[in-house]
Amino acid sequence: MNPLLNWLRSFYPAPLTIGRGELWLSSVGVGLGLLCTDWLSRHALGTSSVWFIAPMGASAVLLFAVPASPLAQPWSILGGNVLSALIGVACHQWLGATGLAAAVAGTGAVATMFALRCLHPPGGAVALTAVLGGPAIHELGFGFALWPVAADSAVMLALALLFNNAMGRSYPHHGVTKSRPHDTRDPLPTQRVGYNKEDLDAALASFGELLDIDRHDLEEIMTRAQLHAQRRHWGGVRCEDIMSRDVVSVGPGDSVDEAWARLAHHKIKALPVVDAGNQLVGIVSLHDFFIGQSAPAPSRVPRMNTARRVEDIMTRKVRTARPEQAIADLVRGFSDGGLHHMPVLDAQDRLVGMVTQSDLVAALFMAPAGPA
Repeated sequence: MNPLLNWLRSFYPAPLTIGRGELWLSSVGVGLGLLCTDWLSRHALGTSSVWFIAPMGASAVLLFAVPASPLAQPWSILGGNVLSALIGVACHQWLGATGLAAAVAGTGAVATMFALRCLHPPGGAVALTAVLGGPAIHELGFGFALWPVAADSAVMLALALLFNNAMGRSYPHHGVTKSRPHDTRDPLPTQRVGYNKEDLDAALASFGELLDIDRHDLEEIMTRAQLHAQRRHWGGVRCEDIMSRDVVSVGPGDSVDEAWARLAHHKIKALPVVDAGNQLVGIVSLHDFFIGQSAPAPSRVPRMNTARRVEDIMTRKVRTARPEQAIADLVRGFSDGGLHHMPVLDAQDRLVGMVTQSDLVAALFMAPAGPA
């Protein structure tokens, strides 16, 4: 391709990986944030005072359009905007409303935000506003950092907390938390082979510049990319290809003794619990017989559960699979999730099979890999 065309194409960014619904949600959030902040500020201060500053528009974009960004977290907006305002006021009082004062204010604001881990791009604009904002802002002195900067930032943050969480977003964003099913310090199984957190930190540091992504988010992206690659390799193997079909089950009204007898006879470790229509209502495992829902806390010496019916000891929240589901979808649940058994349900939520760790290991070992 023509080098000139390549150079011109570099000015046009790649398309954003965002759904249409998320696009509209972000746009509406920005508008609501600005509208509510304007209304509250106007009614609190009145139109005769400085009640709103332009950098809040940039803060709104971060808080509502990219709430997962490290630059959009609560300390970033509060610390970044307020500290920048203080630095801008100090520079104006020292050097006046000059270009030099604006440059020094911007430099100081960015350096301070970096040092205190509250980098927030609108903070640079807040510092410039404190220097070049005109008499109305200059009259406020250091009070400018409290009102309107701190007040507007706090209102915008409160609205972001309400809006993002109401829309199903996690805010403040802490990255994906991974529970450790066995409560040990060992890394999760998917983290023991390949890259680790030190590798990710080294990779981020190797760029030599700030990347707007949290290391935990990058780790999750890498893990999901690996899972997608696994689906390409093992996409032809489905749950229906490896599952047990002659599934031993138990009813919720059956006795605990009967459930125990079936586990012992068939030499298995879990029984799906189904109703009269063969629909799954729970699962009972060896663990449930000793530390069940009726036990207030695990005991040092294992004791049989005192309940007499299966429905009193079974686990009601069960992770399941579909017959047509690729086995690659199950890997993370069985490895990092600590699962040992996964019931397979049809479209009517009826029990049709069971996949165990042994089934999955055998399938991954024996099945030929597909093309990458």
